[in-house]
Amino acid sequence: MTEALTIAVVGHTNAGKTSLLRTLTRRADFGQVSDRPGTTRHAEAVALRLDGREAVRFIDTPGLEDSVALLDFLARQSGDSRPERVRAFLAGPEARASFEQEAKVLRALLEQAGCAMLVIDTREPVLPKHRAEIEILASCAKPVMPVLNFVRDGASRLADWHRALEESNLHARAEFDVVAPFTGAEQRLYADLATLLPARRAQLQDIVEALAQAERERRLAACRVIASTLIDVAAQRRSLSAEAFADPEQQQAWVRDFQAQTGRHARRAVDELLTLYAFGADDAELTELPLPGGRWEDDLFNPELLKQAGRRLGLGAMIGAGMGAVADVALAGLSLGAATTLGATLGGAISGGWQPLWRKLQNRLDGVQELTVEDPVLWLLAERLLALARALAQRGHAAQQRLRLGAEAAGALGDDGQALIDALSAARGHPAWERGVAGALDDAERARLLEALAGALRPALERQPA
Repeated sequence: MTEALTIAVVGHTNAGKTSLLRTLTRRADFGQVSDRPGTTRHAEAVALRLDGREAVRFIDTPGLEDSVALLDFLARQSGDSRPERVRAFLAGPEARASFEQEAKVLRALLEQAGCAMLVIDTREPVLPKHRAEIEILASCAKPVMPVLNFVRDGASRLADWHRALEESNLHARAEFDVVAPFTGAEQRLYADLATLLPARRAQLQDIVEALAQAERERRLAACRVIASTLIDVAAQRRSLSAEAFADPEQQQAWVRDFQAQTGRHARRAVDELLTLYAFGADDAELTELPLPGGRWEDDLFNPELLKQAGRRLGLGAMIGAGMGAVADVALAGLSLGAATTLGATLGGAISGGWQPLWRKLQNRLDGVQELTVEDPVLWLLAERLLALARALAQRGHAAQQRLRLGAEAAGALGDDGQALIDALSAARGHPAWERGVAGALDDAERARLLEALAGALRPALERQPA
């Protein structure tokens, strides 16, 4: 088995070294990320594991704090070559005193790593200390790959850094935004590294292919999470007796409970997506997912958003009017009344026997009212979950800002939305397909619908927003 590649991650204080490693290893809990200088004080190892084995071992190092003085000090050390002078420095007392932090960096690179990733905050101007850092790292005679960070920030000085690196004879470089990585940036980073490590080219190509496969599997798993949740909500159905329905308080409580259950389905999908993309379910920056209309789940019943979704579904403004229901009840995003579910029940009766249909007819005779979710709610839910999955796929694991989903969620389904909603009609005749309720049934027919929906969702998830 090929030995794991060991990479020292080096750079100036607060350049984003720990943030890069959180993203590359999908470890949001690794190290400490802060705007305070000198947050990382010790060299710490973390591994990228692929197919159950360690593929890359990274060494997170402290920031180089006084590179100009250290470069001058190294020039006065004994030795015929620059690596010999670095070793003389590491053996001397200054490596445990004035230059203790710098010594940790050089020891990791010289004695443990096969190469270095030099993380550069491109928002910083190119200063003498940065040029000194590059020269010091070159003294270790190990390949150095500059990783240009924060390249999409408006304050980035990317052109200046390109010129400075070329002047230092560092022509191979990578661009990687640790907060919001480019799609495929992780794979390109390892492909670029192969130009500096020809002996490891095949190993790095295996890593690139494994990462690409893992990304494809995450996308498909995300589509399955979304599809299963849509089935849950489409199958969701609650009944209320005629007597209870006549009581306004019981009626309103019934509606609120139904909406809350829809929200719980949505929340479970959010938690599953967070776990899939290796973000903590209780991460304070992600749990609320605020939107312009309020909390994420509540936004599914926002009347204005429902009208917009209804227009895209060809329903005009007739959303929440309780189509086929008692005239004095208006429910945003919900349908009320046995008549509205009878057609779906007929479809379910063919495969599930006639007992469900008989129960519906008896309910109709007894005045029992049923509540189900209208298509625009399913449309909004699908768009929200697709937008979330896209955002998580492009989110660095060191991101500190609260995740916000707004206008980009609209249109996430594209032109395929109507076909998706039509396919979900099969779930309306199978209340037992709703997970988390008594008698829930995860049968082969539900599984087939889930896979079909996941396949239909995949192009929308892979499509980049305009």
